[in-house]
Amino acid sequence: MSFLEIIYFIIPLTISYAAPLIFTAIGGVYSERAGVVNIGLEGLMVMGAFIGIIFNLTYADTFGSWTPWLALLVAMVVSAIFSIMHAVASITFRADQVVSGVAINMLGIAIALFSVKMIFDKGQTDFIQQSIPRFNVPILHDIPVIGPMFFTGIYGSSILAIGLAFLAWFIIYKTPFGLRLRSVGEHPMAADTMGINVTKIRYIAVIISGGLAGIGGAIYSQTMTNDFSHATINGQGFMALAAMIFGKWHPIGAMGAALFFGFAQALAISSSSISYLENVPAVYFHILPYALTILALAGFIGRANAPKASGQPYIKGNR
Repeated sequence: MSFLEIIYFIIPLTISYAAPLIFTAIGGVYSERAGVVNIGLEGLMVMGAFIGIIFNLTYADTFGSWTPWLALLVAMVVSAIFSIMHAVASITFRADQVVSGVAINMLGIAIALFSVKMIFDKGQTDFIQQSIPRFNVPILHDIPVIGPMFFTGIYGSSILAIGLAFLAWFIIYKTPFGLRLRSVGEHPMAADTMGINVTKIRYIAVIISGGLAGIGGAIYSQTMTNDFSHATINGQGFMALAAMIFGKWHPIGAMGAALFFGFAQALAISSSSISYLENVPAVYFHILPYALTILALAGFIGRANAPKASGQPYIKGNR
């Protein structure tokens, strides 16, 4: 393969792998901007991936090509409801937010795998027939060089993910709701003094986080694997968490970091087809995304400035 052919192959694949991470990382941004640490992104993605596949398999004959898109909505709703457990534990009962998030991770994979075993009597689901389709963006895919890189054979979910990043930036930084969200995450006592319902805003943020993570999981299972098993998500939620921190709790930064991790995964998949890399043992490329996740967390978690009230429970009237 020539260098240009490699670029034409890797960049669309990078964007495809980044899309689930973008949705999930931005969900984490909402939660942590409100002051609630959400370690449970992995479990929420697992739940979204599981529900997305189950809905797809059940209703593919009914809804046809609309099935994967409706599956995203159903996964969003179920994961949003699932995230309420984290909200209740960490906001209402003021439990340790990290412990609550870890519990969500363990519970999510346990429920999903148990359900798969009960429904299919095996360790994985059947493969779906209606996956999220690829398409060429009209007119734009004909642009020389740039067209084949960014607008050819792209998933519709990838375009939604990039659009979400800019929408989230606008909501968080340009709307009254975003101002309340950030104020609750920076100084909940001052926000409460100004009449903002801290508990309500935090609940909304955690539920949004769960919904977006559920969409991320459903996108991954309906584009990359087309089924669900114990290894479907396999650390994607933690990559999204790293992308959120690497992006400094900013939607656009989280998108950039997600693209970085998406590139690492795309490189792992395509390394055997690249003449420059074919002699490098494949195992190094497969561990690369996880190694980069660890390095990003180790290198930035102490340097990036999280919202000041992140991880801190708030008791109304305790001033």
